[in-house]
Amino acid sequence: MPDPHEPLRALWDPTRRNIGRPRVPRPERDVRKQSRLGRFVSMYGWRAYAIPVLLIVTVFVIVDAVRGGGDTASDGPRDPGFGELSHSDGTDIVGVPPVADGNYAETIPAGALPDGGPFTEKGAGTWHVVAGSTGQVGQGTERVFTYTVEVEDGVETAGFGGDESFGRMVDQTLANPKGWTKDPRFAFRRIGPGDSARPDFRISLTSQMTIRDACGYDIQLEVSCYNPGIDRVVLNEPRWVRGAIAYQGDIGSYRQYQINHEVGHAIGYQAHQPCETDGGLAPVMMQQTFGTANNDIAKLDPEGVVPMDGKVCRFNPWPYPRG
Repeated sequence: MPDPHEPLRALWDPTRRNIGRPRVPRPERDVRKQSRLGRFVSMYGWRAYAIPVLLIVTVFVIVDAVRGGGDTASDGPRDPGFGELSHSDGTDIVGVPPVADGNYAETIPAGALPDGGPFTEKGAGTWHVVAGSTGQVGQGTERVFTYTVEVEDGVETAGFGGDESFGRMVDQTLANPKGWTKDPRFAFRRIGPGDSARPDFRISLTSQMTIRDACGYDIQLEVSCYNPGIDRVVLNEPRWVRGAIAYQGDIGSYRQYQINHEVGHAIGYQAHQPCETDGGLAPVMMQQTFGTANNDIAKLDPEGVVPMDGKVCRFNPWPYPRG
């Protein structure tokens, strides 16, 4: 019979029964059998040490993100320099430059009304409420502002989609997560013509001549404003149709800027802002209708908050453009 300890190999003489050479016993080993961890380290080398380190770092990042998210929810977003909230109880118009000498249309070409589509020069001086309402958008931990959407009688809106289209743009702008509701203190709710409650403000599309009565025309430039005396966020229809030379975005983006800037005044941000970073996004409370360069705005109000420092920003319609 073949020796059971022999290796399985072919023999030169298949008739031979026994090779006759005894099996050499294996030497005893002093080395212990490797553990699973040892085999893992031997197999993966330096990666075996990197994996647990990465796991620990990942856990720290997740914990820090969760804690940071909680702070943001409770404290609200960082205020991008809007200034102090101050609600006007008087009738002073908010958002227009100071009294000037009437030559700004020539000295600041960026503020001139560009060429474009037709607009209504003179409306009736009265407004109608556009049908429609919304639920609350935003948390409103401090204030829920109610508003109506209104169009001056005599203003022709068919060229940009009609009254309902204007209302949708207002609603969607105020509900956008990059808008004022990013701050949990604020919320908005639109009320319709059948609501007996008085709105906090009326977002009103207004003709060229009527807006000069509502906002003033000392600087001879087309402006929008917030007039608390008539509870109106007064939006300039010529600007709604044509935009602004200095504002390099599309007309839809400019309309969002119009709404956000003037509603910013209505919720209490009365002060304007300068361009803070040359080449950066303009603050929404900068007077981008007249320019996105500090030098242009400083000419309107040499004693104001905007320095003549040569900084130029890029257009921006949002209070919190990075969401």
